[in-house]
Amino acid sequence: MAKKKAEHYVNNKEFLKALIEFREVLDKAEKEEKPRPQVPIYIAECYMKIGTHLATKPNFYNYTFREDMIMDGVENCLQYMDNFNPEKYDNPFAYFTQIIFFAFLSRIVKEKKNLYTKYKLTDHTNLFGVTAEDTSDANVDTTMKHNEWSQEFIGDFVETFEKHKRRKKKKRRSVDEFMEPDSE
Repeated sequence: MAKKKAEHYVNNKEFLKALIEFREVLDKAEKEEKPRPQVPIYIAECYMKIGTHLATKPNFYNYTFREDMIMDGVENCLQYMDNFNPEKYDNPFAYFTQIIFFAFLSRIVKEKKNLYTKYKLTDHTNLFGVTAEDTSDANVDTTMKHNEWSQEFIGDFVETFEKHKRRKKKKRRSVDEFMEPDSE
């Protein structure tokens, strides 16, 4: 008995067809100077399915802000859906998966910046610091572990930021050298 091929959660051909039909409706509304029509529910569901499925991948499923990542991805898909050209591309699934993937990465960077700010603030205000009145060994141990973890996070974040800054500076320098006219 042959094994039946599993169906994908988004049918690429139907998705492409729906996008082409919506593009036609958009063009018609533009010609008639009518307001932009609402995105069909099927297209929005496809964006949600792609985002939800991508969020279950091992590099994304441990984040506590997964719903925010999914919604950022859907928002970016809606924002850039007009850039999808069915005459050039016949794979909207891959196109929108990439958009959602980069939206996820962007949200992770934002959340790490927020976490960095939070840890720096608690570090400066000594919110988790141990006071002289604090005699509970368990509380002191937990506080020390948290302080070590937050210091490690801060150090890693600063190191990554500095690497990024150096890379950007090096790239800028190479572009400037390329753009300079020869002085011969």
